[in-house]
This record gives sequence, C-alpha cells and structure tokens, in this order.
Amino acid sequence: MGLQRLLQTDAVWSRRLSIPEHRGGLRSAAALLAHSGDSWFWLLGLGLVWLASPAWRSLALRVGVSVLLLAAVVLAVKFLVRRPRPAGEWGAIYRNTDPHSFPSGHAARAGLLVCLVWLWGPVWLALIFTSWAPLMSLARVGLGVHYISDVAAGLALGLLAGLLIGAGGPALLPVLFG
Repeated sequence: MGLQRLLQTDAVWSRRLSIPEHRGGLRSAAALLAHSGDSWFWLLGLGLVWLASPAWRSLALRVGVSVLLLAAVVLAVKFLVRRPRPAGEWGAIYRNTDPHSFPSGHAARAGLLVCLVWLWGPVWLALIFTSWAPLMSLARVGLGVHYISDVAAGLALGLLAGLLIGAGGPALLPVLFG
C-alpha cells in the first residue's frame, strides 16, 4: 500500500471518528478532554506544584523540562513533515498558531507524561494518566484537529522520549542547570 493510500485511509477513518456539531454534550466533553492536553495547562500546573510542594519540586521540574524538550522535538518534526490539519472549524487557535498536524504535540505530551509518571511517580497517578492519554488523544481526532496517525505517532514519540529521559532522569537536571 502506497503512502497516498495510507493517508487516504487515515483521513477516512479519522472522519468516521469525528463528533458532529449536533452532539453538543459529547462534543463539549471532547473539547474539555482535548484541552486537558494543552502545554500551557501542564506547564502552569507543574509550576504550581513546584511552588506549593517541596516534596514534589524535583519531579515537577524534571517533568516540566521534559515537556519543553519534547515540544522542541515535536515542532521540528512538524516543520519537516508539514502535514496540514484536517479541514474544520473547531480549534482555531491551533489552526492559526500551528497549522501542521503531524505528529500531535498533545498526544506526544500525553505519552511522555504517562511514561514519566510510571517511572517517577506513584502508581495511582500512573493509572489515571494511562486512562487519560488515549482519551485525550482520540478527542483531538473527534474534534477534527488531528488524524489518527498524528496521535498514534505523537503517543509513540512521547513514550520513546519518556523512556530516554527516564533512563537519564536524575542526570537530567545537572546537565541542564549545571
């Protein structure tokens, strides 16, 4: 199967997962889920954890730096691939500030967070993140700002980044902050 055929199949299946406008409650829930992966939300939350909890300060800093490093990688891949987002109205802020869809930065961030919480955090939190990540990623497809392959690649990239960062976790801070 050629690349064009794969992209076409991806677009067809992604449209099938879209949530129509008339499904108000489901669409609103998907929007909330989709926004729960926003980078500003995570960086703000991690900053608040860093300020409020000395016991979690190191973890919040390591995760925050990891989120920023991954964002740079995702942005580089997006500019290399330059796949346009699916046509649609929802998500104007994403469409205007980041017109490229592959890979999904939200899904990559979710994969990273899942991996790091399994490596560095409590199991109860890892279970919550493991449930949240695919739902948030699929909500991005359901709202029409990503294709299935965008979120699949994003999740894979985030998990890989999490494994690499997790392997060098304690060494990460001195290298970055000397």
